[in-house]
Amino acid sequence: MNDTVVLISHAVETLTNFRGPLIKAMVAAGYRVVAFAPDYTESSRQAIRALGAELVDYPLQRTGINPWQDMRSMLALRKALVSIRPDVVLAYTIKPVIWGTLAAWLARVPRRVVLIEGLGFVFTDSGDSVPLKRRLLRGVVSWLYRFALTRASRVLMLNPDDIRDFTTRGLVAPEKALNLGGIGVDLAEWPVTPLPDGPMTFCLAARLLREKGVYEYIEAARGIKARHADTRFLLLGSTDKNPGSLQAEEVEQWVREGVVEWPGHVPMRDWLARSSVFVLPSYREGVPRSTQEAMAMGRPVITTDVPGCRETVIDGVNGIIVPPRDAVALAGAMEKLILDPGRLAGMGAASRRMAEEKFDVHHINAVILRELRGQAA
Repeated sequence: MNDTVVLISHAVETLTNFRGPLIKAMVAAGYRVVAFAPDYTESSRQAIRALGAELVDYPLQRTGINPWQDMRSMLALRKALVSIRPDVVLAYTIKPVIWGTLAAWLARVPRRVVLIEGLGFVFTDSGDSVPLKRRLLRGVVSWLYRFALTRASRVLMLNPDDIRDFTTRGLVAPEKALNLGGIGVDLAEWPVTPLPDGPMTFCLAARLLREKGVYEYIEAARGIKARHADTRFLLLGSTDKNPGSLQAEEVEQWVREGVVEWPGHVPMRDWLARSSVFVLPSYREGVPRSTQEAMAMGRPVITTDVPGCRETVIDGVNGIIVPPRDAVALAGAMEKLILDPGRLAGMGAASRRMAEEKFDVHHINAVILRELRGQAA
């Protein structure tokens, strides 16, 4: 096979951190792989080449809607695609999905596959009344999605709720959508590690956005530490340009209060090994990669009964499911495990089994490769 596949990303870190196994699988299958990103550095260029892919820079304003900048991105993508003449394009995250798909359509790329890993800030219910600005933005993004996805050959999504929402809104035809079930993790790179000795340690790892349930996590931590002072709470991740991002000063104040430990944006594996329980009280996800990594390492999970998160936990088997935006329920789930630590080992083992059954990246990548070829299941 000498077909060419182009991956269109919004940030090179997503290629190196999340698409590495997929790029390797594409190269092994005989594809010529070309990876587009707007922010290559010399080290990331070397990392992409080491995976066996070629690379192309293109202009992209990652946040906000600026018609002129977005049109510039689309035209630059079209020009590059006309030059490369790929057989298939795979675009992921909102701007590459919209502008990359339209550019591929204009460049007459035969097959145009998109991967929508979650609905994002615009479509996530924060629990408050939706401000006018967000309602307007949701309308614009919905129209752009509808226009672009009409021109996609296949739309891969991660959970059935997202598919239902997109088809109900008329953003994608039902026959084009496929539930991938998750992006998956390399189970060999995320081996089971023993539960740590010492005090119970909870860990939340995410971009520090309100929609990830960080405020509920902190409120629950305060209540738990008042009753179980030696319990530790880890918060992994950095602030973000996203409108829902927390401010660093706010997080630093929690650290000064002794509520939480915040090492910042750090490698997950080492910190998960120090954790007893993984917690993600998010308001909505695709299927969270961080939870899949924690499951692979044999950690119980506390998460919310929302799209994406509920795909990762069987309540009472490998963790506990709580209502979203409910710090009291979250603290109650934590305290159940603090008072009955003997449950952790069994729940952790169940998490690993689920990761092996549902989230093996090699099995999921085989499905993606099939879809790139346009083959029937």
